[in-house]
Amino acid sequence: MKKNTVEFSPAGESWASFKGRLFTTEERRELDLRVEIISEMIKAREDRGISQRELETTSGVAQPVISRAERGTTDPRVSTLLKLLASLGKTLKVVPLEERNPPS
Repeated sequence: MKKNTVEFSPAGESWASFKGRLFTTEERRELDLRVEIISEMIKAREDRGISQRELETTSGVAQPVISRAERGTTDPRVSTLLKLLASLGKTLKVVPLEERNPPS
């Protein structure tokens, strides 16, 4: 990650603008993809009306690990994501970036 000194408060500045100054293009792309994957996982869990504890039971992934993944405080392994997504009836699919649906 590039190091920037922020010379003014980001208050009132859009997240996109602030993020553009804070991260490189590659870092922004990775961050956007991570947010998109985790957001879809949370949505799938909530759509099914199940708690993190219930997802722990069906996936075999400990609830604290699920919580950290959903909060974005950890970078879950692909194998962990696959277990969670499979338990939610989902999977990962590799597609060209230009073909994916961008986050809203």
